[in-house]
Amino acid sequence: MAFTVTTMCWSIIEYGGQLESNDELGHALDAVKWGTDYFIKAHPEPNVLYGEVGDGKSDHYCWQRPEEMTTDRKAYKIDRNNPGSDLAGETAAAMAAASIVFRRSDPSYSAELIRHARQVFEFADKYRGKYDSSITVAQKYYRSVSGYNDELLWAAAWLYQATNDKYYLDYLGKNGDSMGGTGWSITEFSWDVKYAGVQTLVAKVLMQGKAGEHTAVFERYQEKAEQYMCSLLGKSTKNIKKTPGGLIFRQSWNNMQFVTSASFLSAVYSDYLSSSKRDLRCSQGNISPSKLLDFSKSQVDYILGDNPRATSYMVGYGENYPRQVHHRGSSIVSFNVDQKFVTCRGGYATWYSRKGSDPNVLTGAIVGGPDAYDNFADQRDNYEQTEPATYNNAPLLGVLARLISGPRESDQLLPGGSPTPSPVVIKPAPLPKKKPTTPPASSPSPITISSQKMTNSWKDEGKVYYRYLTRLTNRSMKTLKNLKISITKLYGPIWGVTKTGNSYGFPSWIQSLPAGKSMEFVYIHSAPQANVLVSNYSLE
Repeated sequence: MAFTVTTMCWSIIEYGGQLESNDELGHALDAVKWGTDYFIKAHPEPNVLYGEVGDGKSDHYCWQRPEEMTTDRKAYKIDRNNPGSDLAGETAAAMAAASIVFRRSDPSYSAELIRHARQVFEFADKYRGKYDSSITVAQKYYRSVSGYNDELLWAAAWLYQATNDKYYLDYLGKNGDSMGGTGWSITEFSWDVKYAGVQTLVAKVLMQGKAGEHTAVFERYQEKAEQYMCSLLGKSTKNIKKTPGGLIFRQSWNNMQFVTSASFLSAVYSDYLSSSKRDLRCSQGNISPSKLLDFSKSQVDYILGDNPRATSYMVGYGENYPRQVHHRGSSIVSFNVDQKFVTCRGGYATWYSRKGSDPNVLTGAIVGGPDAYDNFADQRDNYEQTEPATYNNAPLLGVLARLISGPRESDQLLPGGSPTPSPVVIKPAPLPKKKPTTPPASSPSPITISSQKMTNSWKDEGKVYYRYLTRLTNRSMKTLKNLKISITKLYGPIWGVTKTGNSYGFPSWIQSLPAGKSMEFVYIHSAPQANVLVSNYSLE
């Protein structure tokens, strides 16, 4: 949760102008304050921080609406006798970063956040230990694999950004080598592993000309930051793996968290480099900063549907997005619709195992995403791929804001300080405009393959693969049912239709196609277009 808030704040600090010009800054600040209000409440004393409510075992045992949870709400804390430097460090970073975004719009709240951030950092640094050794119920679910050194450096970096206090600059300089900031060349940036983020922030300080006597150490931070950036582009000695469709891939369970964080860091560092008028230095040569932004855009495009399955991994965006999200509130009918009590285990029997689409669309959520071969199963029990997380979404806030502004414009101030948003009036979001439905055209062939085009190609192990997007349109005045499609000369996987015998029909999530509407499906093979024909159907 703290990492979510920190990365949202970083997004606002870097791209507040873009958010404001698109009437989204108020929403972003509101979301941040929801988190920081909670952190303030969770920090009642200088050396006490509450880190978890409830436990994973009992929570996973039940499938209920949040309004009706019956599981134990015991609160777990860290203190001087039960330390948690990683948890406290990240929380200090979140409050320090948030103090920057509220500096102009709410100075008193900003000052309160700084006070808490300083205290929590001092607590984290003075009483060292891993939080999951104190809050042991977290070990099975959010184990601190990287330890706490990265969070202590991360917190110091944000406190320096927020206060300009030389103490935190010296902390980064004196501890960079011993705590891994200059030694770890990491190929991930996540809620657990902060080194790439620390290295990027310190590189910014260096490029701003503020490193002073720590210049040599900060240059070593920057070398590691650039190794991470180069690995994203495939230009390092140790590169990050990618799926055949071009998505970076680290692990099968919630891989998308690494995609959104990498997209954000690469966009930010591209702007830092552009502002300082220098290239990215990789082992395979110098790279233009624009290539980092191109990489960032390619990952976002993949998330939003430009991928071999033509699937959007943002719930509610596009036509083909996950309908069975591993999320209790989304999968169980709203309390406002049906107030019948959902029991702990009854929720599994009635709602978790249900094969239908979620009754509540979790609009905007980024799910875990596809496997190493771009495959994805939209099933509620497939939690590795269909479970969303706040830390998947948080970095995407900044990336989307940055991409709005095109290749040149950015909010970066190098050298100098971080931009801070102006005071904001939070406006209600406008209602979405209804799109007019195009009337169906009359045609002697009412069900047509209206287009079949190649949308991507790539080489893998000497073979060139092609991705084809096919659109079928119902041009009649009636509803299309009982569709059968004949496909020949197909030599690879296909998504968006269901195979029955020797023919293909509607995908599992639709049973009919209304008048004037279209559906799309995608296939991949290393050959020209397949032969696609509508062989049978009925109109009702």
